[in-house]
Amino acid sequence: MNIQKTRDREELDQRIPRMPWYVEKFMNYKLPDLSPSSLLEYIRDYEMFFSWLRAEGLTSAGTMSAIPLEDLERLHMDSVDNYRMFLATKRENANSRATISRKLSSLRSLFHYLSQIAEDDNFYPLLKRNVMAKVSIKRTQKPKDTAAKLEGKLLQEEEITEFINYIKEHYAHDVANNKQAIYAHELNRIRDCCIVSLILNSGLRVSELVNLNSDDVDFKKKLVYVYRKGKNDDTFKTPVYFRNDAISDLEQYLSQRDIRYKAPKKEKALFLAVANGKKEGSRMTKRAIQEMVMKYAKRFGKPFLSVHKLRHSFATDYYLSNDLYKTQEQLGHASPETTQIYAHLTDKTMAEAIDRRKSDNES
Repeated sequence: MNIQKTRDREELDQRIPRMPWYVEKFMNYKLPDLSPSSLLEYIRDYEMFFSWLRAEGLTSAGTMSAIPLEDLERLHMDSVDNYRMFLATKRENANSRATISRKLSSLRSLFHYLSQIAEDDNFYPLLKRNVMAKVSIKRTQKPKDTAAKLEGKLLQEEEITEFINYIKEHYAHDVANNKQAIYAHELNRIRDCCIVSLILNSGLRVSELVNLNSDDVDFKKKLVYVYRKGKNDDTFKTPVYFRNDAISDLEQYLSQRDIRYKAPKKEKALFLAVANGKKEGSRMTKRAIQEMVMKYAKRFGKPFLSVHKLRHSFATDYYLSNDLYKTQEQLGHASPETTQIYAHLTDKTMAEAIDRRKSDNES
């Protein structure tokens, strides 16, 4: 069972009843093709939009769920432009251009469904006029631009080993005067090393890491079996390779997992934590793993590191000795265009990849 997907589905079930009936209809239409996590993003985008409609007086509905289709039909392009401006300039957490484009794209999907696919009892479109069809959404960021933003913010070559060794051997020295930090590190050092090592030697996403169970690890084939992002199939786990460098860290952690975290027999999660006030370990959360990585990264002198940047670090290093297709497969990217980030990271990276290939061919 995909734990994160179950949690997202539960949250989705709580939020959908607050939506207008036609949004629920759209969610049911999308359900077979999209994960609960993706559908949650849609719902959050619609909650923001409908709240804005009410705040601006563009609907007289007393609740979000009561907003009629007619209010959507009456929207002008000025309204869409004003909403775009609201997203870009709101006082708290102003959205980036990429986020604004995604939120508008969510609205376009809903309006397209209502005007082109969904029908009333007389076979007419539910939405008679679609203002969002006039909205042009440009691609905000190309792989080359993403690569430029990542440059200098990833672990490269020997830094990958250095970061793992820092967690293993040197972090304790840096927090020697903090008894609480020392205690937590002593308790979780082997687990934390294993998590970071696995990401840096496989490129797993944090959601994939969280969902791992103990029996998902195959040492003989050097594989872990994960629920891949975008694969809306709970019956199939994708095999993902990890490097030899992760084996010793995995073995060391597994040898003390049950004793150190007092794991009950029914708990299948690979990575455990003992919550405050609890006696038995339970599955680590995404947030706990993210905060753990940031804690070590800050002391390591690279405060910009995150779980996702560890994944990028692996991918850049992996790309140096593999082609685009293999890198795409390893990372689970749906499109090769996403993987092109690693081809653009730096001229130095590209030169090294070419030289590495050349020397491999010569040998």
